[in-house]
This record gives sequence, structure tokens and C-alpha cells, in this order.
Amino acid sequence: MKEIAEWRAKIDAVDTELLELLNRRAGYTVAIGHIKRAHAMPIYDPQREKQILQALAEKNPGPLSESAIQRLFERIIDESRLLEKHASLGLGDDMSSNS
Repeated sequence: MKEIAEWRAKIDAVDTELLELLNRRAGYTVAIGHIKRAHAMPIYDPQREKQILQALAEKNPGPLSESAIQRLFERIIDESRLLEKHASLGLGDDMSSNS
């Protein structure tokens, strides 16, 4: 069972990295929300979201399928859009209390 523990430790480390990256991405989203607010731009940009998903599908080496990547990133984009909307409304930069 030591072998499983070693693999789980690697997964835990990757999860920590993913958390850091997702929060960095969220910070960028907040900045975009502020810019959109200043320029009265809409939050939802379906073309941009389509571009993101297409680019990720092209870059995906596997083993995750294209549909798995799409589902994962659709969720990330949904959460980013909520955060961006929150920032664009001038409600602050942190939604951590809104779980």
C-alpha cells in the first residue's frame, strides 16, 4: 500500500498546484471584471468562451478526453464568469464567503 500512498501524495501536490493556478486565474478574472465595468462591457462573451474551449481541445495531449476537458473548463469558466460579474458590479474581489 506504500505505492498507493506515494501516488496519492503526488495527486495531493498537483491538487495544491491546481488550487494556486485557479486562484491566480480568478485574480485575472477580477481584473477583467473591473475593466468591463469601467467600459460598460457585457460579462458574457460567448465567442471568447468558444475560443478558450477550442484552444484547449487542440492543446490537450490526453489522457483526458476532449469532452472531459470541455466539461472541466466549462465549470471553471462558469465560476470565473460569476466572479467577473461580482467584480463588475463593484461588490468586491472576493467571493469566498459566498459558498
